[in-house]
Amino acid sequence: MKIAFFSTKAYDRVFFQQSNQQHDLTFFEPHLDASTAPLAQGFTGVCVFVNDQLDADTLTQLANHGVELVALRCAGFNNVDLEAAEQHQITVVRVPAYSPYAVAEHTLGLILALNRQIYRAYNRVREGNFALGGLIGFDLHQKTVGIVGTGKIGEIVARLLAGFGCHLLGYDVNPNPDCEALGVQYVELDDLLAAADIVTLHCPLVPTTYHLIDSIALQKMKPGVMLINTSRGGLIDTEAVIMALKERKLGYLGLDVYEQEGDLFFEDLSNEVIQDDTFQRLLTFPNVLITGHQAFFTQEALSNIAQTTLDNITAFETGTVPEKNLVTAEKFLRHAQSAQ
Repeated sequence: MKIAFFSTKAYDRVFFQQSNQQHDLTFFEPHLDASTAPLAQGFTGVCVFVNDQLDADTLTQLANHGVELVALRCAGFNNVDLEAAEQHQITVVRVPAYSPYAVAEHTLGLILALNRQIYRAYNRVREGNFALGGLIGFDLHQKTVGIVGTGKIGEIVARLLAGFGCHLLGYDVNPNPDCEALGVQYVELDDLLAAADIVTLHCPLVPTTYHLIDSIALQKMKPGVMLINTSRGGLIDTEAVIMALKERKLGYLGLDVYEQEGDLFFEDLSNEVIQDDTFQRLLTFPNVLITGHQAFFTQEALSNIAQTTLDNITAFETGTVPEKNLVTAEKFLRHAQSAQ
């Protein structure tokens, strides 16, 4: 099957070429959107990532070019107009799980680096400054951590933090028995926000979770709270978070995702003037740590993404795509309702 890959980097090509046995793969660096859709002419399927935009216009063009399959090499599908895909009889598949350990471990890394200010200490030592002033942290032991979204990633985060002796609160409309067995106490979101020393987000981005953390939610939190987001940028109202940082309501902010990351992340902009003033403002705070959507970025995850994506393509050809890997408008609606 001929597949056009978009938003690709060298590492994508390496892992997919290693795993590929039968498909004709062509790799394009640009994002897929309405302006680049003509590149898909002559291909039966496209493979896309988190910052590709498959709106109605793009999908109409893809259908006109003969595309029958959209293979997401990620778990999220908020960037696809699923109703338009169904109208054009385009099948959408995804990788529902690749390495929840990768994201969970990165979450813990952000918590530890922010708390102990490892990134600031590293820069000081490189400059010959061994003073400790301003680097004081706190024990994670017996701190209260609120986990918003307790699917597989949230569950592993809970396991890691349980090892530190944290008191764990969870919010999810579908409580996870494995989390309950770890001692996670399920509470309402407002109660979690009010009690937690650290709030970490692991829920999907759907209409009901858009700007889940806004000015109102931030005011419910403890002064000096730590907020971590390794899920989707749209869960956080960035302007409200900046205000909370300025007011010292928010004590720490760790992000691996950003609401407007599509024009920034996965690119080398070190010689460019970044035009996103909101993002630049975030970088001015000493208690903010941002990584460029790399939580998933491990050898194991990339290998699993490549293999599952190629298996999905093969399964599409044979009409045997597993239900858990299919993405439909109906499934998106259920996903949104379960996140309420």
